[in-house]
Amino acid sequence: MVATFVIERAGPLTSIQDAGRFGFLAHGISASGPMDESAFRRAGRLAGSGAGAGAGIEFSMLGLDLVIAEGEVMAGWDGGVFEVLVNGQRREWPGSARLGAGDRLSILAGTGGNYGYLRFGGEIDVPLVMGSRATSLRARIGGLDGRALRAGDRLAIIGDGEAPAAVAPRRRADGPIRFVWGLHAEVFEAGLREKFVTSAFRISSMMDRMGVRLRDEARVFAEARILSLVSDPVVAGDIQILGDGTPIVLGRDHQPTGGYPRIGTIISADLDRFFQLRPNAELVFAPVGTDHAQALLRSEIA
Repeated sequence: MVATFVIERAGPLTSIQDAGRFGFLAHGISASGPMDESAFRRAGRLAGSGAGAGAGIEFSMLGLDLVIAEGEVMAGWDGGVFEVLVNGQRREWPGSARLGAGDRLSILAGTGGNYGYLRFGGEIDVPLVMGSRATSLRARIGGLDGRALRAGDRLAIIGDGEAPAAVAPRRRADGPIRFVWGLHAEVFEAGLREKFVTSAFRISSMMDRMGVRLRDEARVFAEARILSLVSDPVVAGDIQILGDGTPIVLGRDHQPTGGYPRIGTIISADLDRFFQLRPNAELVFAPVGTDHAQALLRSEIA
């Protein structure tokens, strides 16, 4: 054991996540993992835990407070735009610090983003479940008893990390959210598809790790009358149109299958950016080809 810490305050949906639990969708368990994968990797480099190795804490818009009870550990943070204090003193966001017994870390709501990440130089000591420490709040497995973290939780950090790495300024595109046309795009008539890519949508307040509902203020799907389909597998980023015409973008804790048509899938290079859009943010969609989407992903992780 290197250190232990106690959660003093945790906003909604605060959970332990690692890179994800893959290969179990056929058994009804999605991969989970961080909503903003690139921020998770960056926080890991800042903490010296490596880009993807190990678990960290994903916190939501209201942040969290914790105190180091024993030992010493390197911590790194990244994600949306939050405020961070160590023993009441403001630190840079994103950034890192070495924390020792008695030190208090406070992360407060900032000006942008829904999710942030706190990583450590060692590993959070929770069991591996199906090869991962990621919390699936839907399946109630992984992390700490398969649940969100709350005040009073005590966790240990074990093992040593690497030397913290410098992190270049974040490169993230602005502009439309890019997507590839989905399996069921042809279910929608050509005029509706054209309106879909020329109209603005708005992020609603109905969002969690399972999905984000959009407000269709231009009434793109108001007149659509599409029956439910035979359920088939879904993935994070699928843009699903519910029976009442509400668009919903599936999140990391998505259900394994869906019976509503999916007009498209947000590309991996833009999915982190989408999940950080706060309620009431306006967005437009832009279609791209699969080859272009793959090239963008390679440049994102390079």
